[in-house]
Amino acid sequence: MSKRRSSSANEHPSKRSRPEQEEVEEDGEDDENCTSDVVSDAGIVESITLKNFMCHSLLGPFAFGSNVNFVVGNNGSGKSAVLTALIVALGGNAQATNRGSSLKGFVKEGESSADVSITLRNKGRDAYKPEVYGPAIMIDLRITREGLRTYKLRGKSGQIVSTKKEELISILDNFNIQVNNPVSVLTQEMSKYFLHSKGEGDKYKFFMKATQLEQMREDFVYIKTTKHVTEDKVGQHSEVWISLTEMFISFKPLASLICFYVIFQNKVAEAEKKHKQIQEQLEGITQKVQELQPKCAELKTEAQRRNTLFKASEVRLQAAMSTFSGRCLSVSAYTFHSVLQRSIDVNKRNLQTLESSRSNRLRRFGEHMPALLSAIQEAHRKGQFKQRPRGPLGYLISLRDPELALAVEVCLKGLLQAFICDNHEDEKVLQGLMAKMFPGSRRPSIITSHFLRQVHDTRKRAVNHPDYPSVLQALEIEDPVVTNCLIDQRGIESILLIKNRAEARRVMQGAHPPANCTQAFSKDGDQIYNNRSYTAEQTRANYLSGDVEEEIRHIQREMENQEAQANRFQQHTKRLDEDIKQNDGLLRRTHMEQKSTKGFNACLKVAELNKLLDHLIFSGNKKNNATSVAKATEICPERMTVRRTARSLDSELNRLKAKINTQQEQQGDREEVVRQYHEALENYKNMAQQMKNLNSFIKSLDSVMNHRLQVYAELRRFLSARCKYYFDSMLAQRGYSGSMTFDHKNETLSISVQPGQGNKADLSDMRCLSGGERSFSTVCFVLSLWAITEAPFRCLDEFDVYMDMVNRRISMDMMLKVAAGQRYRQFIFLTPQSMSSLPQSKIIRILRLKDPDRGQNNSQRSQEQDQ
Repeated sequence: MSKRRSSSANEHPSKRSRPEQEEVEEDGEDDENCTSDVVSDAGIVESITLKNFMCHSLLGPFAFGSNVNFVVGNNGSGKSAVLTALIVALGGNAQATNRGSSLKGFVKEGESSADVSITLRNKGRDAYKPEVYGPAIMIDLRITREGLRTYKLRGKSGQIVSTKKEELISILDNFNIQVNNPVSVLTQEMSKYFLHSKGEGDKYKFFMKATQLEQMREDFVYIKTTKHVTEDKVGQHSEVWISLTEMFISFKPLASLICFYVIFQNKVAEAEKKHKQIQEQLEGITQKVQELQPKCAELKTEAQRRNTLFKASEVRLQAAMSTFSGRCLSVSAYTFHSVLQRSIDVNKRNLQTLESSRSNRLRRFGEHMPALLSAIQEAHRKGQFKQRPRGPLGYLISLRDPELALAVEVCLKGLLQAFICDNHEDEKVLQGLMAKMFPGSRRPSIITSHFLRQVHDTRKRAVNHPDYPSVLQALEIEDPVVTNCLIDQRGIESILLIKNRAEARRVMQGAHPPANCTQAFSKDGDQIYNNRSYTAEQTRANYLSGDVEEEIRHIQREMENQEAQANRFQQHTKRLDEDIKQNDGLLRRTHMEQKSTKGFNACLKVAELNKLLDHLIFSGNKKNNATSVAKATEICPERMTVRRTARSLDSELNRLKAKINTQQEQQGDREEVVRQYHEALENYKNMAQQMKNLNSFIKSLDSVMNHRLQVYAELRRFLSARCKYYFDSMLAQRGYSGSMTFDHKNETLSISVQPGQGNKADLSDMRCLSGGERSFSTVCFVLSLWAITEAPFRCLDEFDVYMDMVNRRISMDMMLKVAAGQRYRQFIFLTPQSMSSLPQSKIIRILRLKDPDRGQNNSQRSQEQDQ
């Protein structure tokens, strides 16, 4: 597990006495404050409580520090019980504790159950579901007299979160807690078996178990066993598959023969039934034909007569169609006459306007325009306007070149009749005047824009062409307000006027169109862009033309032509009406004659009765053949060319029937044979699929195993090298030298240690050392394993039992030094020593267990402070 840190610290438990509670004493009066500087990690043990566990009625609660904890007490005081409860409550089995073979042995004599409660810290970035459990996870274990184990997982608030062991396993995996790993929890028996054993194989097993390489090796052995079992299963399936293949091959000819016989029998029965039905239909149709033959002769004669009449009716029908076309033409002429009349009316109104504009040019912009301008002048004189409105704009501009009148008029469009106001108040006043002058007709538009005394500076955005003027350059405008309005509303400084349409398209749509030019107009009013052009619908200028008399004469000539066309259309319409009346009678007579020819279709139907008879006979044979072909396709998908006669096929069929009967007598009932065949076929397919899946599984397993074995060997080599390095470092702290030799092939671990300095003596095996020196070397070995494994806490039970005072002190200093460098990890040491010689430190907490009271069955006494 990576080095995870949390700034929270464990608080000192309150000191109060409880009845029948094991006495615990804590060293260090300032422990309440000193632990706040210790950095702890998620997953460490905060407290543990035992009730009716082993021979103790109540032990705890024991509040552990975040770093170094010493649980001291004489034999029988409950040290090993605390460690055993820790193992069992965190999912360990009874054998791992070396204190019994079954969980029911941990229940105190005379009690029905035992309870263990452990609190794990749940803070920091590696906390497990902190939003559910909070900063601590409480694990409550109950063991019944029958050996049953139940869990209750609570949060910091005490609320039960889960009762499933799977949740506990998830918590342990998250914190990387391994109670069965001797490096995490080292009991007395495990220490004696592995560390104090003189066998090199036992030390190697301890190394493998501590680094979990043993578990990996067991997994590989299990996978290898599974692979062998799978291969054996594939071999067994192969034998069965071969037998099924043989059975399938033996059944296939007989089954095909039986299926062919069954299909053929059904085919023959259906064919006979179809043949009988068709024969009955044929007899009925023949009888009907004989009855209809006399009537058919009469109908043929009648059909000839009706054919003659039909041809005469066709001639009359053509004449009626001509009449209908004339009527349609009359309708079209009437429509054209209406359009022509409306055009004459429009020209009359335009003529009146032009005649009235001889004396006043304003009348071109509307009959009411002079009156409106007079009203505007009067209102301005009375002060109703802040600024006098300008308009109509077409009246305030003039052309430098009269030929461009139509082009400018198409370009400006509705702006020619528009008015300009300086502000919205003037606009409202002008709207009121227009409402009075134009009560029922369309009013001119009003543009509101602040009046300026100077014309806009358009030099940067205006088009300047050496040959063609812009609209702004083609107009003479005295009022700058009007000029600015046309620039703002229409952008006249960016529009060119080119008289010739072809030249305009060449200029605008060439490779290099004029800069700042948005569009151009020809003198005919055509509008040309860079990528498109539009033709004007207007043919002459209505507002900007200078010669009024010429306009009047032009409209008069156009009206004379239109009136002449209207007279000609009226005369033509009269002739068409006369022709329609004459042809209506002819059309009615033609319809009457066509009604009499309806019996002609009956003649045609009778004439085809003979063809129907032949068709029915052919269709029956064709349908019968199609059914036969479909049945034959089911038997044999590909069509086979057969040159044998029907008689030879019948002989072959009889021979097959005899062969089938013989096979039935030998093999049994036909249905039973077919059933066995289908069963064998299904088993054959299933076995083939299983064989394919198993072979694929074995192949994948081989690939995975080869890769993992390589990784396993590399990891084992790496961990061995790290263990050697840390072991040498630990020995060097006391001036020892030594070596650690791994023999992975023979699974042995040889440790040689030389007490003393330099090379004064040769390295010797640990068995040659004294008890204290051997215990010190063992501690170095354990510390080196600590350095290469990860766990949130370490537990050692009576690690110094065989040490003398010197080695005990040196070993203790080494472990405290390691603990001081690993503030994120918790250390719990169980020892019968008093530990009075330990230095004062913020990271050390000592829990002293009261000596057992044999007479009172370990009843609890008051809690005292150690001096």
